[in-house]
Amino acid sequence: MKYQSFLIKYAEIGIKGKNRNMFEDALVRQIKSALKFCEGRFSVVKTYGRIFVNCLTEYDYDEVVERLSKVFGIWGICPVRISEVVPPEDLVRQAVDFINEEYPDGVHTFKVHTRRLNKQYPMDSLQVNAEVGHAILEAEPRMKVDVHDPEIMLNIEIREKLSMYSHMIPGPGGLPCGVGGKTMLLLSGGIDSPVAGYMIAKRGVKLDAVYFNAPPYTSERALRKVKDLAKQVSEYTGPIYLHNINFTEIQLYIYEKCPHDELTIIMRRYMMRIAELLAKRSECLGLVTGESIGQVASQTLTALGVTNEVCTLPVFRPLIGFDKEEIIAVSKKIGTYETSILPYEDCCTIFVAKHPVTKPKAEVIRDHERNLEEKIDEMVERALQTDEIIIIGPRDERILKHREDPLV
Repeated sequence: MKYQSFLIKYAEIGIKGKNRNMFEDALVRQIKSALKFCEGRFSVVKTYGRIFVNCLTEYDYDEVVERLSKVFGIWGICPVRISEVVPPEDLVRQAVDFINEEYPDGVHTFKVHTRRLNKQYPMDSLQVNAEVGHAILEAEPRMKVDVHDPEIMLNIEIREKLSMYSHMIPGPGGLPCGVGGKTMLLLSGGIDSPVAGYMIAKRGVKLDAVYFNAPPYTSERALRKVKDLAKQVSEYTGPIYLHNINFTEIQLYIYEKCPHDELTIIMRRYMMRIAELLAKRSECLGLVTGESIGQVASQTLTALGVTNEVCTLPVFRPLIGFDKEEIIAVSKKIGTYETSILPYEDCCTIFVAKHPVTKPKAEVIRDHERNLEEKIDEMVERALQTDEIIIIGPRDERILKHREDPLV
């Protein structure tokens, strides 16, 4: 093994004060969970403000880096060479060998940065920096020192063991998933909602999700698309409980009883009502949507206010100030874009009005919803009974609860 360990660096967790241990422990759990999918055996150790992933057997370097780079809370992944603590002359020799092996072309600027936590070591940090730097320059005259903006930062840490590293692979940042509670994501087959789920999860929030299915107007391929999106997001969040709800009966009833220019708003209000009922059952602390201001008619400030009216839980909209190109850029980064653009319609696009209202008035919408009073409560209850819960993880999926509605 070229590297026996990976040093895991975090940023925001380091300023959490008395709660720091809780965040570190959560990050350790997430790292262990991510590495379950990798070949090889690993130990994850937290020590002195550091987290190390120690590789106990042979492993696939690219696979491990890929998994770690999707763990929220990780700011940087540093492949580390570890040895026993050795006398200064041997340390200097190891450092020169390290640079020669890692950068055989020999034409770089560099800086040496040492942390000596082992106070019994005979040289202090500045002395180690000077001796190692001098030895590197003697061994390779084409190397140059640059203390301000070096191409290579050789990090040396002297603890119970001696560690050397110079590469840092960026992690996703944020906070470990789950430290911020749990929310219910309204997941459609579009570009926006998976990105919204990713963005809120990056702040340490665990995700459940709900998908509103409309058979026979939406196909099994549309549901497969949503499952695939949930699977891609779960690469970052861990397993997602996806609630698959049959919304057809409610949509048809709204289509029959309400003005067509208000269809999207009224359907959206009933989706939010059902999502909130599921959220409360699942002990979620809020709802998450992929809406951004002005993107479509149902996402004007007026329309969003009318939609919010039916909710008692807070509604989080991580993309509220994003434009479409910014959303697409994130979707490509996290790997959901190609799935999102597959041409399988969701229930919102099937029933969209030709000329939807952009500035709905809450009192008018409430008045028109009275047209539904005869049957809508029963329909909502039947929709909840169709709830099929699918646990979707990065590598598998399984049905926790089968549908019971004969309509499906």
